Amino acid sequence: MLLMTMNWWTRLLDIISPRQCVVCGRRLMPSERSLCTVCLLHLPRTNYHLNAYDNAMNRLFWGLERVERAAAYFHYEPHSEVARLVYALKYRQRPDIGEDMGRLMARELAPSGFFDGIDVLFPVPLARKRLRQRGYNQSEMLARGISEVTHLPIAVDVLRRERFEQSQTALGRRERQENVEGVFVQKQAIRLNGRHVLLVDDICTTGATLLACIKALKDVENLQISVLTLGLTKKSDK
Repeated sequence: MLLMTMNWWTRLLDIISPRQCVVCGRRLMPSERSLCTVCLLHLPRTNYHLNAYDNAMNRLFWGLERVERAAAYFHYEPHSEVARLVYALKYRQRPDIGEDMGRLMARELAPSGFFDGIDVLFPVPLARKRLRQRGYNQSEMLARGISEVTHLPIAVDVLRRERFEQSQTALGRRERQENVEGVFVQKQAIRLNGRHVLLVDDICTTGATLLACIKALKDVENLQISVLTLGLTKKSDK
C-alpha cells in the first residue's frame, strides 16, 4: 500500500514539476532516478571491480601506501557526460544524485565480491568551510547509497579535514600532493582498529587526497584499506 502511495505521489509530482535526467535533460520516467535509462547504459564504466587488486586505480597507490582493493565506477573526463553528473552533484544542490549513484555502484559491484570483508564505509571528509557552503558532503551521499544496498555502517567522525587551501581541479600531481599534505587529523580513529575500511570519494585524479587520508590513519592498528570512487580521471588510465 505504501509503495502504491509513493508511486502515485511520484507521478503527481512529475506532472507538476517534471524531473529531468542530469546528463541529457530528458524527462525521467517514474522508475528512473537522476539518470534516464539510456544515459545510465551508455556512461563509460571502468569495470575495475572485476580485478580490484590490479587496475589503473590500484596502481596509483603502488609503492606509496598499501591499498587492498580499488575501483572507480566511471571513467571521468572534463566536459564529458560524467563531468556533468558530478558537477550537478557538487554544485547544484543535488545530494540525491550521490545517493542514487551510490546505490547503482553497490548493486553493480556487489556480485563480484568487491564488498566482501569490508567492515565500514568511510567517506572522505570535507573542510568545514566547504561543508557550510555546500550543505552536504558529496562523498558521504555516495556512502549512504552504498550503505543502503550493502547494509555496511558509515563512519563520519574518524578524521577531520583541518583546512581547505584551494580546489584540486587545476593543480598538477605534485601541487595536489602539497595541497592536501597534513590536512587530515585523527579524531576517533581508534574505532577502526582491526577493521577493513572502504574509503569513498567522488573523483580521483592522482590519488593525492586519498593518500592523505590513508597517511592520517597510519597509527591505526591492523587496519586494512580499500578505495572506491565514483570516477577516475581517464588520463590516469595509461
